[in-house]
Amino acid sequence: MDENSPLFAIAVAAELAGMHPQTLRQYDRLGLVSPTRTAGQSRRYSMRDVVQLREIAQLSSEGLNLEGIRRILELENEVTGLRERVRTLEAALADEMLARPGRRVFAAGSEGEVVSLRAGTRTQKANQLVVWRPLRRG
Repeated sequence: MDENSPLFAIAVAAELAGMHPQTLRQYDRLGLVSPTRTAGQSRRYSMRDVVQLREIAQLSSEGLNLEGIRRILELENEVTGLRERVRTLEAALADEMLARPGRRVFAAGSEGEVVSLRAGTRTQKANQLVVWRPLRRG
């Protein structure tokens, strides 16, 4: 069982969130919280849904309207999804780097270009001296 498991009937979820069941129905219609439905179309709320209902109540008490709250929740859910995607990609990259012997490293060259290096090597440093003399005006 995890935080997304649909456990609570609407009356229990409303009590846990400190709201009236009719408020939960309204939030469902508006898309603020989308509980899972049973075969008989009863709503089942997860602990994550209850936490989200409490967050809606908090934002509402701070003066935000329901459209503003909907947008905030949408962005928070997007950020959560993107964080999960980054974790997945980081793990895949780490696995790939460990699986490839002789892997390459990339660095920026003096002109900003990408330079490919073998692992354990460094870029060549320029040892040039530039002399500047101001122009003499007549």
